[in-house]
Amino acid sequence: MKNNRGKIIAVMCLMAVMVTGVVGGGVLLTKNIGKSAREISKEEALEDLPKLLKKINIETVEPRKAQVEIGATSLADELPDISKYPLSVRGDGVIDIEIFSSTEKSSKGTDGWLNEIAENFNNEDFEIDGYDVSVSVRPVASGLSVDYIISGKYVPKAYTPSNELWGEMIEAEGVDINLVDESIVSNTAGILVDKDTYSEIESKYGSVLINTVIQATIDGEIAMGYTNPYASSTGLNFLVSALNCFDNGDILSDKAVESFVEFQANVPFVAYTTLQMREAAESGALDAFIMESQTVSNDPSLNNYKFIPFGVEHNNPVYSLGALTSEEQEVLDMFIDYCKSSESQQLADEYGFNENKNYKSEIPEIDGASLVAAQKLWKEEKDAGKPVVAVFVADTSGSMDGEPIAQLKRSLINASQYIGEDNSIGLVTYNNDVQINLPIAKFDINHRAYFTGAIEDISPFGGTATFDGVAVAADMLIKAKEQNPDAKIMMFVLSDGETNVGCSLKEISKIIQALEIPIYTIGYNANLEELGKLSAINEAASVNADSDDVVYALKNLFNAQV
Repeated sequence: MKNNRGKIIAVMCLMAVMVTGVVGGGVLLTKNIGKSAREISKEEALEDLPKLLKKINIETVEPRKAQVEIGATSLADELPDISKYPLSVRGDGVIDIEIFSSTEKSSKGTDGWLNEIAENFNNEDFEIDGYDVSVSVRPVASGLSVDYIISGKYVPKAYTPSNELWGEMIEAEGVDINLVDESIVSNTAGILVDKDTYSEIESKYGSVLINTVIQATIDGEIAMGYTNPYASSTGLNFLVSALNCFDNGDILSDKAVESFVEFQANVPFVAYTTLQMREAAESGALDAFIMESQTVSNDPSLNNYKFIPFGVEHNNPVYSLGALTSEEQEVLDMFIDYCKSSESQQLADEYGFNENKNYKSEIPEIDGASLVAAQKLWKEEKDAGKPVVAVFVADTSGSMDGEPIAQLKRSLINASQYIGEDNSIGLVTYNNDVQINLPIAKFDINHRAYFTGAIEDISPFGGTATFDGVAVAADMLIKAKEQNPDAKIMMFVLSDGETNVGCSLKEISKIIQALEIPIYTIGYNANLEELGKLSAINEAASVNADSDDVVYALKNLFNAQV
């Protein structure tokens, strides 16, 4: 439907992001700040890269095997302290109920409905048996909320996700969770289709529904994007809705899996968060993407799209967690009633909620175990059979000494357990010079042992030649791509500071851009500006992870990408 469809898909394939969101990592989706003024061809890049490499002192390090610890770090240990996600409303009652809330209703502005209702509730000075009562609200992204709750790291008294799917998953993990109210405010997941594409789909397929949009994607007629189902309520909803389209009797059947792989092969972009999807929408490079109706109603830039509802209702249920006292249960019931009052619902209407009250899901009820299996299926099949080849480029300069290098080692070794065995991995480190610590090879248990040993043996000293390391890793990836043309190549750069020796960003950027290598950057207590420019070259993402959350941030990045 678009003459430049091939180019769009090629570019957007490089826009997959992360993680978590990346949860706990302060994700920055960069735009044009790293773009070179004049593009060069791939052929020119392949001529320029060897010239650049001649200027770099490269050492090959003999790898050493180390013992691989399977599951040595628990989910609770990976998660940062809950203080990383501060309360948006702090109650001061003698009896106070803390509520984990999805962020579209507990953030700021029109995304802060629940905050305003909680503040109003607390200002009413309600009492039970003479004791002041209140509620506290903590905005926590959906996937992250589930991890806190099922790990036991931090469990609030109540939980209100966007939809019921997360509650089902928590229950499947054996957590004491009880549905208190099915809906305190209404929202709807939907596919946004630009109006021209909408007309073309309608003309060719007879209607514009989730199944015809999916089929148009499979047929290569449109470029569609969606959000990561490990982190996003809308993304998880879309995943199970798509699988249901393929087989409404069993979303995990061979037929559903085969059809999903066929669909995924034509999906150019999976964003990690709704915020990133908003950024992708602004670029105009997608014909269709998913979003909640409440978000759409508050974003005038989306007026050129038509909204196609799908999946389960985003009915914002409320759950209690654990054994509440009778007084705590009474406070929670009082607050739910307050949320459902006419005044509260009028505010919800003003903020874009309750627009599709009559929408009813046609998806049969899905149990939590099936939802967990669907997420696992997505991780295994999201690359549609294409092997992933990645090189990790780690900063071992003197500024990394102490806590930064300790956290880099801990986070890389822990996150390596989330890398698929069918993927191929290499490791490069850099200071004044560049070391190839591990050549690219399939990440089986043997190679993982070498990876662990290489990480354990690195030590910090010297300057910061970031772009020299990038150049060496790029050469490794291009050579791997020559051996396997179907491979999906990517790079991960982990650093704490700005480059002070070696080649410059200007020297490397045109080469990286032409070779179409996405570079995901992870800053350890870093100034993200330079790392952001590096990620921006091919529309990847940059994550700022401090020492408190880097383990969880890197785990989620690897889980989503490799």
